[in-house]
Amino acid sequence: MLLTLGLNHNTAPIEIREKLAFSPERLGQSLASLNQLSVIEEAAILSTCNRTEIYCDIAEHQTDELIAWLAIHHKLEEGSIREYLYSHTDYASIKHMSRVACGLDSMVLGEPQILGQMKTAYQQAGQAGTLGKYLGRLFQHTFQVAKKVRTDTAIGSSPVSIAFAGVKLAKNIFGDLKNQTALLIGAGETIELSAQHLTEQGIGRLIVANRTLEKAHAIASQGNGYAIEIKDIPEHLPEADIIISSTASSLPILGKGSVETAILKRKHKPMFMMDLAVPHDIEKEVGSLSDVYLYGIDDLKNIVDDGLQSRREAAEQAEDIIDIQVSHFETWIRSQNASQTIYQLRKNADECRQEQLQKALASIKKGQSPELVLERLSNDLTNKILHAPSSTLKQAAADNNIDLLSAAQEIFKLKK
Repeated sequence: MLLTLGLNHNTAPIEIREKLAFSPERLGQSLASLNQLSVIEEAAILSTCNRTEIYCDIAEHQTDELIAWLAIHHKLEEGSIREYLYSHTDYASIKHMSRVACGLDSMVLGEPQILGQMKTAYQQAGQAGTLGKYLGRLFQHTFQVAKKVRTDTAIGSSPVSIAFAGVKLAKNIFGDLKNQTALLIGAGETIELSAQHLTEQGIGRLIVANRTLEKAHAIASQGNGYAIEIKDIPEHLPEADIIISSTASSLPILGKGSVETAILKRKHKPMFMMDLAVPHDIEKEVGSLSDVYLYGIDDLKNIVDDGLQSRREAAEQAEDIIDIQVSHFETWIRSQNASQTIYQLRKNADECRQEQLQKALASIKKGQSPELVLERLSNDLTNKILHAPSSTLKQAAADNNIDLLSAAQEIFKLKK
């Protein structure tokens, strides 16, 4: 039975999610411990800041044993975590994994990072030796579904965060960002996300300004940039093609005068500015300068709202794709059940063949007529192979088991 057991941002507060998170450094040990459970055939663990999920092939009706292991592994009382957990089996589990990989179950609808995290979980389980035929195939299927959704829908193309919207707007204005310099003012989440998106878009240079140089450096280092203090902004402002500011300052950081000076030094080369702070970091009068394109948080909010609506529409298309692909995977699972039956049927027939062949060869060595030996071989082989199904069909007739008799007619292509 395929099973997903987990919790996420919808079912558990951050303090509970933190307690049930698996550290990357010890994930291999955790997988080994999980795989030692007698009820587990295969297993993988996905652990992010917003979700922890265990994917496994498990004996039926053994979910309680898995929950008990999860509690013991994290040194928690089982009763303290049960209310936050959800579980999905078979069809629901297959569908859930696809929805997670496509970003349909994420805090930010359609976010792409989760797919990379799932691929990491797959690789870690592979390295730990806890993947097998079914779960390994399910992960590969899930990645294919996510790729199809990304290709066939607009689930990830529209901005749904202020930071993302701002960076996308900058890219629309400048095109390729590899020759541009961005100045980020502040060190909060919005600035950190802006730095991440700019880096993903190939920004040429990144400068991060903050009152605390250490925080600025932590963000700048992610994008091969450098940090400066707030007081040094005027010195570096002429270098900046893109300025994104989001601080908690009660007074503006950039005034019209300092921007005018920077524009003159830039020989009127345009500057793109985003003021994402409340209250404003950039004086409104800056927007009146002819070589400055200034956008506020309200301007970007409209872009975000449009992006969310676009993603919701794409999500509906994605759900249809997932339903179709899940049914394909179920068909594959059912075919594996038939494969096992066919394998066992052929194995039994071959064992019977080998047994009768050895008897025939022994008879020929004793000098018996090859024609008689072959005649007996064919009769004995036919009787041996058909004995079990014949007995079963006789019993089916005695029990008036019409379904089994009809199935035999179909399987052996018998004329009625």
